[in-house]
Amino acid sequence: MGHELAVVAAVVLGVAVQLVALKWVRVGQREHYLPGRIGIFFALWYRASFVNQALLVIGFILLIGSFARNLGTVAHLVIAAAMVACVLAMPVGLGFRGRTSKLALTARLKRLLVVVGLIDAALTFVGWLLGLPLAFALLGGYLAPAVVELALVLTRPLEDRLMQRYVDDASERLRRVRPRVVGITGSFGKTTTKNYLATLLEGSVRAVASPASFNNRGGLARAINERLVPGTEVFIAEMGTFGPGEIAALCAWIPPQIAVITALGPVHLERFGSEASILRAKLEITEQASVVIINIDYPRLALAAKALAGSANPRRIIKVSAITLDADVTVKPNEEGELLVYLAGSKLGKIDAGEIAPTNLACAIAAALECGVTPQALQDRLGHVTSPANRLVTAVVPESGIEVLDDTYNSNPAGARRALAALERRGGEAATKFVVTPGMVELGKRQYPENYSLGKAVGLVADQLIIVGKTNRAALVGGAAEAQAETPQSRLDAIVTVRDRASAIAHVKRYSKAGDVVLYENDLPDHYP
Repeated sequence: MGHELAVVAAVVLGVAVQLVALKWVRVGQREHYLPGRIGIFFALWYRASFVNQALLVIGFILLIGSFARNLGTVAHLVIAAAMVACVLAMPVGLGFRGRTSKLALTARLKRLLVVVGLIDAALTFVGWLLGLPLAFALLGGYLAPAVVELALVLTRPLEDRLMQRYVDDASERLRRVRPRVVGITGSFGKTTTKNYLATLLEGSVRAVASPASFNNRGGLARAINERLVPGTEVFIAEMGTFGPGEIAALCAWIPPQIAVITALGPVHLERFGSEASILRAKLEITEQASVVIINIDYPRLALAAKALAGSANPRRIIKVSAITLDADVTVKPNEEGELLVYLAGSKLGKIDAGEIAPTNLACAIAAALECGVTPQALQDRLGHVTSPANRLVTAVVPESGIEVLDDTYNSNPAGARRALAALERRGGEAATKFVVTPGMVELGKRQYPENYSLGKAVGLVADQLIIVGKTNRAALVGGAAEAQAETPQSRLDAIVTVRDRASAIAHVKRYSKAGDVVLYENDLPDHYP
């Protein structure tokens, strides 16, 4: 191939390769720039579609052909053009900018793209030295997921150093303001408990809570720097974790005096490997706390409460429950649709249950009391507690008369069961009940059986199950089909599979009427297949 033609072709290929990488850069951004996640999503996308598997094989054959030195210029250009078309399409369904999870052109993402470009340029340069610039440029496109993964690894130390400036500023602000810190963690229920607590503190204590799901190093540093002002008495810090040591690192500069553990379950089991590992990670929040509030309705947490009480490190343990009155705080539902609140077994008051999560409210009540709210003030604030947005919030759509249960931010088995129980209570005899869900993710080896169980449970409650995407389609269909075939009380008439949430909404609008009920259970962003 002529020198000038090779230069032009290499430049064109370089642009195409960057476009391919952009897909996987978006996945990296959605997965918090954590190294190791690209390979997992690569496997998800190529397992989910025969078309993508075929493109992977075709691309490999074309790549091998591009290394052949005895082909003419025209043949090389044809292979290059076919290869570009192939890698731009791979994997089918994963977009460049996204629909539900838009690519955000942040400074960090731009730095990542620069490193990706440098890696691809280095590959092409090596190819140039070997007399195969086009072949090596194509190799960069075919290996785009690996290139992005390498870029994430290379940029991690720099990003950690850049973030440290904001962490230092936040640490200094905490030192100056000196609020009492309430740290909240758990497999699920963190955000709900945080919002309940903030509501209960209003009028008694000047409190600031980390917003939305700002529960990692960067999010908490930003929350402190932007929201913590002189005079703040309590800072409520939601603390999440994707691996061992992460909560301990947060507590090193945001030491909680009050630690709350809301629940324990298989959420992020894919990352941790076992519930025992999840428990150890969650217990990191207790190391510097003088008060630990723990939900003993989970056996592992009940055992942890006993171990903490008997440890050499003196901490006061406050046990909460939705089951037993032997706990320090109990929030227990009754048959009249109310939640009864007990302190040390004595009834304090009651609240309309609605869709309030009992154990999350119990955790919040215990923390509010520790922050100085009196029992009387607590009673006055109970009626103001509501579910956070997208966490089992109920509304009736005015123009259609359809009742919507919005549980789109949920992705755990316990929450899904609670949402289905809420659906079962809704609607009259003539109501059609819909469940729209992509299923639950990051459950490791339990993902298939948990989604199978979810499909089966839907079969007992809903008339139509609309499954979004392919990630958990087989498990959900299998469970729902079993309920249809083997459970006499099943009311499930239809199992519908759709590509995306928009298609699911269109289906509900087409087949629903006033008085019907639809539950939106979880909502995976579109970097999942």
